[in-house]
Amino acid sequence: MRKSKKGEIRLSLTLSKKELMNRSLSALTINIGKAGINDNVIEEIKRQLKAKEMVKLKFAKNISSEKENYITQIVEKSNSKLIDLRGNVAVIFKKKR
Repeated sequence: MRKSKKGEIRLSLTLSKKELMNRSLSALTINIGKAGINDNVIEEIKRQLKAKEMVKLKFAKNISSEKENYITQIVEKSNSKLIDLRGNVAVIFKKKR
């Protein structure tokens, strides 16, 4: 931890966490609407993970009750990892081989 000029305490992040944060800013966003997820959505997520490694999933506000279920299904079927979940936006990651 270190103090800023204003006396605020800030946590110093490791390089890998900084890299992940920067990648998430440029990640492709896929919108998940009220129709939910199907095989086509899963295949598109897999394609984008293969190309970009990181994908943002933005969920419609009216499906917030199903969001956790959808995220679990997506992570399992795409063999990815959930990196971040804030509000209606999830970030998933899958390392390129």
